[in-house]
Amino acid sequence: MTVLQVCALGLVLLSGTTVAVARSPLRQTLLLSLNGCALTVLFFAFQAADVALSELVVSGVALPLIIVATLRRLADQSAAQDAGDGEREPER
Repeated sequence: MTVLQVCALGLVLLSGTTVAVARSPLRQTLLLSLNGCALTVLFFAFQAADVALSELVVSGVALPLIIVATLRRLADQSAAQDAGDGEREPER
């Protein structure tokens, strides 16, 4: 193993731990995106460029975008229920 590979493994270990320890869902999303970037570096270090590019797109861009959109929608629904709009029957 090279020094770059060992450093990349350490970075993934550290970033994965911070994702698990974070309490706020929004902060977890940001840290998950950074963890995806760390995994991208790890995959490049192990010469798996195709996997690294896929990881960058999915974990660095798509997944955080989906999670943030979901958190936003949940916050809007919660605010609407607190304002009294939650008395209607939910749509099916």
